[in-house]
Amino acid sequence: MTILEFFSLLGGVGLFLYGMTIMSSGLRNAAGDQMRVILEHATSNRLLAVLIGIAVTVLVQSSSATDMMVIGFVNSGLMTLAQAIGVIMGANIGTTITAQITAFDLGSYAPLILFVGAIMYLFLKNNFAKHIGSIIMGFGMLFLGISIIKSAIAPLSESESFINFLSTLSNPALAVLFGIAFTALLQSSSSATVIFQAFAVQGLLGYEMTVYLVIGAAIGSVTPNILASLTTNRNGKRTAVLNLLINLIRAAILIVLINVFPQILTFIQSLSPDDIGRQVANTHTIFAIVAILIELPFAGKIVALSQKIIPTLPEETRKTEDRKLQYMNQSGSLPPAVALSQARLEISRMGHIARDNLNSAINAFFTLDDNLAQEVEDVEDTVNYLTHEITNRLVMLRSLDMSERDRMKVSQMTLVVADIERLSDHAENIVEYEAQIKSKKAVLSDEALEELRRLAEASIRSVDLCLDIFENERFDLIPQAEDLEDYVDDLQDEIVQLHVARLMNNECDSMGGVIFTDMSSDLERCSDHAINIATALSEESLARKY
Repeated sequence: MTILEFFSLLGGVGLFLYGMTIMSSGLRNAAGDQMRVILEHATSNRLLAVLIGIAVTVLVQSSSATDMMVIGFVNSGLMTLAQAIGVIMGANIGTTITAQITAFDLGSYAPLILFVGAIMYLFLKNNFAKHIGSIIMGFGMLFLGISIIKSAIAPLSESESFINFLSTLSNPALAVLFGIAFTALLQSSSSATVIFQAFAVQGLLGYEMTVYLVIGAAIGSVTPNILASLTTNRNGKRTAVLNLLINLIRAAILIVLINVFPQILTFIQSLSPDDIGRQVANTHTIFAIVAILIELPFAGKIVALSQKIIPTLPEETRKTEDRKLQYMNQSGSLPPAVALSQARLEISRMGHIARDNLNSAINAFFTLDDNLAQEVEDVEDTVNYLTHEITNRLVMLRSLDMSERDRMKVSQMTLVVADIERLSDHAENIVEYEAQIKSKKAVLSDEALEELRRLAEASIRSVDLCLDIFENERFDLIPQAEDLEDYVDDLQDEIVQLHVARLMNNECDSMGGVIFTDMSSDLERCSDHAINIATALSEESLARKY
């Protein structure tokens, strides 16, 4: 192979990979957010989850993209590992479609396909039509890239050194390892499989050797997910480990099957006897389906193994329990009085979680504790999840046969949920100020910190009192809560004036002044949200709304 032929090979690979990216991007844009919506509705029905995984991966043409979305959902608590495993298994089947598509010899038509796609993408104004154009354009690039690869590697059949290298891959173990390494390098099992397929079509690889390379490619496909999981929580990391386990077990199953029953490969070859490209594609698809069918009954065991590899910590158990509805968890029709009581208790529980998160954020700010700040971020995800779940349940309550007054209570409770969620949002803001101070980008004087501490303590007292009023319907305490809220307002005005004076005397820097003002505003607003919570179900509030 000459240097120009080598450059041609690299260009073909680059065009193929870029075509895959363009096609995948076009498919995602054309479908909008539907893939995420579909994934969010993956249920504990594993067969349905597998089908969802297949569908989404066929749409985005990338199992890695599907797996990364799944890691994100598990990381945020929107999906459990039990739900994730079905989707991941489906993604392993869906990704084989790429090899089925490229098994068609459309290289001669690739320039025309590329031209049509480019015209649609560049000149049509409708966004959906432009997305379809990018899909077609990516499709053309994909086949043009394959055509260039085939032309570039043809001379390799006469290269003694390359043939000697390929002969080392006749050892199945080495072939699997090379498949893993090559796929990890490309960060795409679809791309690696298609390139192996092209080598086989050009006669550079035998069928059986290609089979082992494809098996290795499936294991190497988890590399992007493992890298992505490094920035996630432990549940996100378990999802990546789960994917690795699925593919390792899959590889073991397939290697055992083809060595114990070599007739399997003979049968697959007989389906398309004169087309090795199609044989490779069929092997890829059939192996994926067979392996998943064998693994599916043991999905629970595989999930348990991933949890043993990355054990569940006590705080994770608490987080899981926090994200379960404890009172609004009954299906079917309930008496309105019971349903409203359950809703009030559930919202109160969420309120205490948000209150504790606010208190943790305040402690993180004053102690500059990064670990505590990270816990605040995690609990914020929990509060967001509960906001979504409780709001949905409250909407369902409106379908019950209840009085107009009770409907008004449901509406007011929905507003309370929003106020509680805002408490946790302010907690998130406060830990951002902690990060700025920790990085030495802002300096606050001891006087400023003491004043913020006084305001924080008053704000927490306000939140505690208002949550107690809402939870126990102690509306007689509302005047006390209003007095405390007025005190927080006055205290904020006072300390801001004092801090302005310090800024004028250069006792605090300008960035510290911004943080002081912003944090005092956050704390004052927490008291505002608290009084909204306290008065939401009071007689006066309901009468005014009614």
